[in-house]
Amino acid sequence: MVKGLLEIIEHPEESYERMVAIATTSEGLSRFEIGKHLWAWIMPMWNMSRKGFEELYSEVPGQKPHFDDVWMLTGGNPRAFETLYAMDWHVDVVTSMIIEGKGLVNLVSRWRKWLELVIEDIDTVSDPEFPEELRNELIAKNMIVYPLGSRDPELWIDEPPPEKNPELGIGRYAAWQTPLHREAVKKALQSA
Repeated sequence: MVKGLLEIIEHPEESYERMVAIATTSEGLSRFEIGKHLWAWIMPMWNMSRKGFEELYSEVPGQKPHFDDVWMLTGGNPRAFETLYAMDWHVDVVTSMIIEGKGLVNLVSRWRKWLELVIEDIDTVSDPEFPEELRNELIAKNMIVYPLGSRDPELWIDEPPPEKNPELGIGRYAAWQTPLHREAVKKALQSA
């Protein structure tokens, strides 16, 4: 994909005075692949602000859990919100989908001790003793965002994540993709 974008920029089918290619992704590995290129400009975008998410929540018809409960499960992630809505707000179904889809049972059987630590403090993934293989696997499975980097608003699209919010699984150096992802790992740890 990255090479394809570069090809479009360098050899467009039509004549243009200027060309800009924009790629968006929520996958951590994509960020590294694109970031390898000198011409790439990486700007992360975090989940919706609480105010914006509350507006979205109010637009969704029908019975739904209390806003604070939905916020604590999604952290403002609209995709997680959509998934909960589609699954009729059954958190167990959504966490089971994450467990199955991400192969968390195998991850837990191999890395239980470290995953228990990460559940308690997401910044554990930045510890020099933390297994690099597990860190890379959590990034590749899109379970965590690492590294988070500076919270300078100029470096983010919209608002950066808070400096630290353990309730939502946001640390200084890393964050769970959503609180639902952390809940899925907790559930996998309990059932394995």
